[in-house]
Amino acid sequence: MTTDIDISALGVDGDGLARLPDGALLFVPGALPCERVRIAPPNGHAAALLSVLRPSPDRTQPPCPLFGECGGCAVQHLALPAALDWKAGTVVHALERAGFVDPTVIGRVQSPPASRRRVDLAIRRRPDGVAIGLHARRGAVVDLTTCPVLAPALFALLPALRDVARSLGALRQNGDVLINLLDSGPDLLLATDGPLEPSDRAKLAAFARAHHIPRIAWRPVGTTDAPETAAQTGPVHHLFSGTAVAPPPGAFLQPSREGEAAIIAAVLAAVPRKLVRRDTIIELYAGCGTLSFALGEKARLLAFEGQPDAVAALRRATSKTRIVAEQRDLNRQPIMARQIADARAVVLDPPYMGAGAQMAQIVEGQPERVIYVSCNPQALTRDAAGLKTAGYQLDGVTVIDQFLWSAEVEAVCVFSAPPAPRRRIR
Repeated sequence: MTTDIDISALGVDGDGLARLPDGALLFVPGALPCERVRIAPPNGHAAALLSVLRPSPDRTQPPCPLFGECGGCAVQHLALPAALDWKAGTVVHALERAGFVDPTVIGRVQSPPASRRRVDLAIRRRPDGVAIGLHARRGAVVDLTTCPVLAPALFALLPALRDVARSLGALRQNGDVLINLLDSGPDLLLATDGPLEPSDRAKLAAFARAHHIPRIAWRPVGTTDAPETAAQTGPVHHLFSGTAVAPPPGAFLQPSREGEAAIIAAVLAAVPRKLVRRDTIIELYAGCGTLSFALGEKARLLAFEGQPDAVAALRRATSKTRIVAEQRDLNRQPIMARQIADARAVVLDPPYMGAGAQMAQIVEGQPERVIYVSCNPQALTRDAAGLKTAGYQLDGVTVIDQFLWSAEVEAVCVFSAPPAPRRRIR
């Protein structure tokens, strides 16, 4: 039996939310706020959308024919300005749950279509060839035959990549490929469920030469083994704030140039203005230097990162700078409050699960300024709650949508220490 129901909001994954008569929440994928929709009988807390009886003014035609099948996008049926409003709302709500009242969004940036320069794709061998794409929602791999999100130079590689993957003996059934579009060209990290044979390496080398790919690295699928170079046709480099870095295979790269520029601008705007040469900024989870080189122009920078290959790349590029890069597993060995207390600012861009044990040391050290780059509103709530308890105020938030049409959102949040006198850790 079908049911007609009103949709009141969007959930964190982009599903429409409705409230049932008994007060329970119901998730309706494909529905939007302010819509009245017809749904199939619910299956637990979810129901299939059958038809839209009263459409939202923000409903739009999805630009991709794979939408609804491919799991890469969640809200292509939502107009982009409304999508940015929704994402900003999730960040504001996260900070409100942490205890901050009426967070002020001082900036909002949305990357344009066809700007995504980093993608992690699944590879599956099929009877009719090879599929390369993203998983359907809780389903099989959908071959990415079109995509309005990816940068054209990246998407253009996929047909030839299917051909070479089909010819590889190392690809028995499944694998994956992470592609970073660096300034030197596409950089591929390939994983397969079989070992690379000499003939496979020759095929990858020919593919690299034909498509101006400086490097293809490889490792067994499902592992975190250090990648080995399968083919190299030239040097690899990428510019971070004008400094050339040679990132390792699979290195973290912000998804779009526009998003990266917005994050850097928001971070720099939040750094204390009156800095002298002896002042220190601490950067945590520095990666290969996305923020490091811009921050190093402002003050002496202590940059900490857990991945050895990323730290090595950063160190190679920091000669004649005020940047000191150090390898440190910040979950197991956080920077202690005593050192943090002496920094004029702490900048952190933690992984998806947040800063964990490192956040407790930041709270105890009470640096003058904490600049938090968030990629997960739930982790932001946990980490920001400690700052609120310690008396920090929230100066402003910049929301960045560079995962277009997905449910992902990033934000730069600026926190100031409570008024002096404040305790110093010695």
